[in-house]
Amino acid sequence: MIIVIESIILCVLFTVMVYAISREPIKTLYNYPPKIQERVKSLDEYKDKIPTQENKIVAKVFASIIFLLIICVVLRYINGYRTFIESFGYGFLLWTIVNLYDAIVLDIIWFCHDKYFVFKGTEDMVKEYHNYWFHIKGFFIGEVLALIICSLAGIIIKFML
Repeated sequence: MIIVIESIILCVLFTVMVYAISREPIKTLYNYPPKIQERVKSLDEYKDKIPTQENKIVAKVFASIIFLLIICVVLRYINGYRTFIESFGYGFLLWTIVNLYDAIVLDIIWFCHDKYFVFKGTEDMVKEYHNYWFHIKGFFIGEVLALIICSLAGIIIKFML
C-alpha cells in the first residue's frame, strides 16, 4: 500500500513541477519533437526567447538532483531502507511509475492534445504534436537515467546514518 501512496504523492509533485515549468512553453522547447523545434527556431517571433541546449542540460541535471535528494530521503527515512539493493530496486520502481505517468498522462494525453502547448506558427503540425513515439522514446531514455540516479541513491543510502 505504501508504494501506491508514495507513487501518487510523487506523481502529484511531478505534475506541479511540470505545470509550473510549462507556463512558458518556449522554456520547454527541447521537450517537443524535433520538427516542431526546428520550425519554432525558424520563426522570428521566438528568435530571442529560445533557450540554449546548455539551459536544457542544466535543467535536466537540476531536476535529477532534486529527484535524487527526494528519493534518498523517502527511501531512507520513510521506508527505512539501508542497503544498496533495497534502495536501488524500490527507487527504480518509483521512478518507473512516475516516468510512465509522465509519458502517458502528461505527455501523450495532456501535452499532445492541449492547444495551449501549440506554438503560434506551428498550428499546421498536428501530426508532429501527436507524435506519441517521441514520448515513448523519452520514457526509455528516462529509464536509462533511472539506472544512474537510482544507483547513486543506493550508494548514498548505504552510507547514510
